[in-house]
Amino acid sequence: MWQSYFNGFSLSLGMIVAIGAQNAFVLAQSLKREHHFPVAAICALADLLLIAAGVFGMAALLREFPQVAEWARWGGVIFLTAYGTFSVKRALYPGPGLEAEGAVKRSLGIVVATTLAVTLLNPHVYLDTLFLIGSVGAQQSAPAAYAAGAASASIIWFFGLAIAAAALSPWLSRPSFWRLVDGLIAVLMWRIAWGLFQNGA
Repeated sequence: MWQSYFNGFSLSLGMIVAIGAQNAFVLAQSLKREHHFPVAAICALADLLLIAAGVFGMAALLREFPQVAEWARWGGVIFLTAYGTFSVKRALYPGPGLEAEGAVKRSLGIVVATTLAVTLLNPHVYLDTLFLIGSVGAQQSAPAAYAAGAASASIIWFFGLAIAAAALSPWLSRPSFWRLVDGLIAVLMWRIAWGLFQNGA
């Protein structure tokens, strides 16, 4: 059970931590202290629902069509290997870092609507949660523990950003910080890809 939990936690955390539109938005809101806790809650809740749908929906699909498991396994190996490789590229050739947006405060309604748009209109969210995390979770010995691990990683990450962004702002603005993060992501992605590969060996 704990191995499944750790697999879900590490895979979800590796997917979430990479710099993207959602993380940039959460960081900006947190650095400005502009409704940052509601933003973190929305992002975590969306991940929780999508992860659960992916894990248990894929489990039902695999029971109905067992051959899909093999396709999903090799798809996961290829995707995770490529994802880790791109993380290494970002670590070697970092971008300019992240900066907070302007100081103009917006209403809670506007911030909530923007958060939902950034979260739900991003096709990578569905690829990551419904397909990748879901297909790996459906093959775990304890899918519920895996889903709990993946969801807890999301909760810890988004609320961690909301709480710590102000204190970490001098480092978050530096590309060197994200070089380290991307290097760790690569290790996590390759470790899980190797585990999937060994399951079919």
